Amino acid sequence: MRRRFSKGVIAIIVIVTVLAVVITVGLFTLLRRVTPLVDLGEGCKITTPEGSLELDLEQAKVAAVIAAVAARRRLPERAVVIAYATAMQESKLENLRGGDRDSVGVFQQRPSQGWGTPDQLVDPVYASGKFFAALVKVRNYRKLPLHEAAQEVQRSADGSAYAQHEDDGKILAAGFTGRVPKAVHCWFPAPTGKTPLPDERGAARRLARALGPGNALEVPSRRRGWLVASWSIAHAKTFGLSRIRYDGQSWISAKSHDGWKAESGSSARKVELS
Repeated sequence: MRRRFSKGVIAIIVIVTVLAVVITVGLFTLLRRVTPLVDLGEGCKITTPEGSLELDLEQAKVAAVIAAVAARRRLPERAVVIAYATAMQESKLENLRGGDRDSVGVFQQRPSQGWGTPDQLVDPVYASGKFFAALVKVRNYRKLPLHEAAQEVQRSADGSAYAQHEDDGKILAAGFTGRVPKAVHCWFPAPTGKTPLPDERGAARRLARALGPGNALEVPSRRRGWLVASWSIAHAKTFGLSRIRYDGQSWISAKSHDGWKAESGSSARKVELS
């Protein structure tokens, strides 16, 4: 026998349903304001006119180092693109402790082939310097197809494989060299006061000496300023940075998911870290 509900019961059901929907929507909105609905964990996103690309924090740190080493050597962006494409093919931008035969590091360089000792080659600064030192010896490397220039340095079994990473290399280079402002955005949970890893303490000391009093680093150009800011945001978790200010923009670790936000008072002549 079919059960019939009175109009009063139906009205109560409708009211309860509506209230449930309103409460659910309210809680959803409140949670979105307080914290991201989904735990995004940690990572970095590089967004440029060339496209966008996501990396984990360790990959981003390596990418930042490669760009910094190239800038110190005053190399063109094309050299950085070649280095990124090579590193992505060799190690996925990871600082590997091993590999094929005696290959190690981000470029999978071999001690037996004269690249350096294993301890040297797992230092991304050293490994990047060795890669660029070899690259600039390649005649007309800036005009060669990327895979040919990379193969002249690496001498791998299949040099054509480097070509597939050229577009991603261009995205990374545009962001980490500072050509595209605020292109590098990293996020991670609130810092826990972690001490830098042993092989990163040297970099931390060099950064502290460069900053000097007031934790502000003067930069010669806007592009170099964004290179420093990008390097800093990639290393922010490692060095316990809570805030980066530069060129009218600010990044705060406690709100790292928000990315760069406009902030008046920050200078285009100094990158301020705290």
